[in-house]
Amino acid sequence: MEVFLLVFLAIIAGRAMAGGEPMLETVDVFASHAELLGVAGSASEGSVTGRQLERRPLLRPAEVLEAVPGLIVSQHSGDGKANQYYLRGFNLDHGTDFATWLMGMPVNMPTHAHGQGYTDLNFLIPELVSTVRYRKGPYHADEGDFSAAGAVHIDYRRSLPEGFVQVEAGPHQYTRLLATGSRPLAEGGPVLLGAAEVAYNNGPWVEHENLRKLNAVLRLSAGTASNGWSATAMAYQSAWTATDQVPRRAVEAGLIDRFGSLDPTSGGKTRRASLSAEWASTDAAGQSRASAYFIDYRLDLFSNFTYALDNPVRGDQFEQADRRQTLGAAGSRTWFAGWAGRPVELTLGSQFRHDHIGQVGLFLTEARQRYGTVRDDRVEQSSLGLFSEARVQWLDALRTTLGVRADQYRFDVDSDILANSGQAAALIVAPKLGVVLGPWRRTEFYANYGHGFHSNDARGTTIRVNPDVRSADYGGAVARVRPLARARGAEVGLRSAPVAGWLTSLVLWRLDIASELLFVGDAGITEASRPSRRQGVEWSNSWMPLAGVTVDADVAVSSARFRDADAAGRHIPGAIGRVASLGAVLDAGGRYFGGLRVRYFGSRPLIEDNSVRSASSTLTNLKVGYRADRHITLSLEVLNLFNRQLSDIDYYYESQLKTETAPVADLHSHPSEPRSLRLAVRMAL
Repeated sequence: MEVFLLVFLAIIAGRAMAGGEPMLETVDVFASHAELLGVAGSASEGSVTGRQLERRPLLRPAEVLEAVPGLIVSQHSGDGKANQYYLRGFNLDHGTDFATWLMGMPVNMPTHAHGQGYTDLNFLIPELVSTVRYRKGPYHADEGDFSAAGAVHIDYRRSLPEGFVQVEAGPHQYTRLLATGSRPLAEGGPVLLGAAEVAYNNGPWVEHENLRKLNAVLRLSAGTASNGWSATAMAYQSAWTATDQVPRRAVEAGLIDRFGSLDPTSGGKTRRASLSAEWASTDAAGQSRASAYFIDYRLDLFSNFTYALDNPVRGDQFEQADRRQTLGAAGSRTWFAGWAGRPVELTLGSQFRHDHIGQVGLFLTEARQRYGTVRDDRVEQSSLGLFSEARVQWLDALRTTLGVRADQYRFDVDSDILANSGQAAALIVAPKLGVVLGPWRRTEFYANYGHGFHSNDARGTTIRVNPDVRSADYGGAVARVRPLARARGAEVGLRSAPVAGWLTSLVLWRLDIASELLFVGDAGITEASRPSRRQGVEWSNSWMPLAGVTVDADVAVSSARFRDADAAGRHIPGAIGRVASLGAVLDAGGRYFGGLRVRYFGSRPLIEDNSVRSASSTLTNLKVGYRADRHITLSLEVLNLFNRQLSDIDYYYESQLKTETAPVADLHSHPSEPRSLRLAVRMAL
């Protein structure tokens, strides 16, 4: 199958070089949902502009991603740690199977100390976002690792209509200062944009979060995203005290408050610095793109989820340390051509990434002081992806997309335990196919099929013995994992604009994963999960009944099951089943504006037999604003408007309090924050 696809694409490439006109209008990433008719390759892809995001109330920066229909962003620890993500029947943990990019840089971290695909977006500045472009499913040849459930590409603005200083304040000593502006270096020349952010927050927690965040962006650019270039420098650092999820029994017994902690020294510190560049050129013959990036990153994370289960005397706190530099580049060329009188677009591209991980370690700690080592490794990990995609307009109402992607991975692990050192390599080839019918009466129908994958932690590909000194099987043989886990997905759907101002899409989808092989970072060993199937339906709507008024409504229902028979049960713990959101924005350009969002997060199974489930939750957030004059804007966010006592996240597992003599299986929850008000004053410069 893969050989056939490569040969077919090579034939089309030969025809395409003969020249021709573009099949479709070139669409910038700033396209609105309305412009995707006649352009999109699937019913589940879309884009949201910065203008649409401006009136959304946000508790955390990563909640920008909730603009993706059906996606939930939550937190089970301190706000300096990566968020938890849910989409399409997945508890994505901190990012596995959902690829996230910012200005051409990958955010997911492979072979990370705290979890494969770790996606920390706390350095995101929402006010700078120009567009969020999303795709779901493994149907796109230019999407590689971690994109089985979906992918999102975020871009920052290249210029601002005016600079501004914004000051925010709220309860629990929440304060935030943002200053940003842009100006051309010369008349008609490149534009320099700069932004600096300082934030502090204690949160509602009994143990003050003491979150300190510093963030800066400097971007030099010319032209547009489809015909221009940019170079960006970013720097971010954060430190915090975390209140992790706590057992229900401790709260019910009055041992701790609902917002209390069983380990006041949990928390962490992190920093990230990057340099990146992007270039694009578009003309009648085609489009060329290139990008490159360098990222320096470190994390020290202290967690305690089981309290006194492993060590009743010193406690179960552990540290996960990550030190790395990441270097990468990508390039592609699209030819607008003709083949036997039919418009064709052919794309050839490549992506390269290398992670030099100077340390990825797991240590036993007490009050953030190390007293033991589970494992301490150094890893070199490289990947090269090559892809090709051909889009052919066979008839006025029929176009197809045929693609193939090949990824080569190499892992080199230098472990403190010699038996767990070694090298591994893997190659995976993934075909893609899409068919679009229409439009008829502003309605298009889509069918998509494709293979995808996620990489597994490099340490799991070379492991031989259990390194966990806390385990009864310490030193015992451990099975290795396959370096790459394949996924296979399909969907059918439609996208329609049935009446003026109303856009709607409906999708039926399925995704199979042969084996959800994971490296358990908290234990330092690998764990092979069972083959799984996820399937569901999504319905997304956007409606503009009046000028300056937008209403959106999304519903997603999914089923996640293991495909094999096992006495434990077939339900996948933590898998999301039902999600719904309703939002309204009012901004006609006058003095007043506002935004309201209601989010429903459905109940999830917490163990395989479905006998324990999390509660569902509904959160409502509000943002209202007033433009005092051309220079001063006031806004107020009311988060958790109705002050509901809910959980951000729930788990079910065994833990042991210091007052207990045996482990207890219990529900462990991280509460949603209570109602809080945040007042912001923006002063134009």
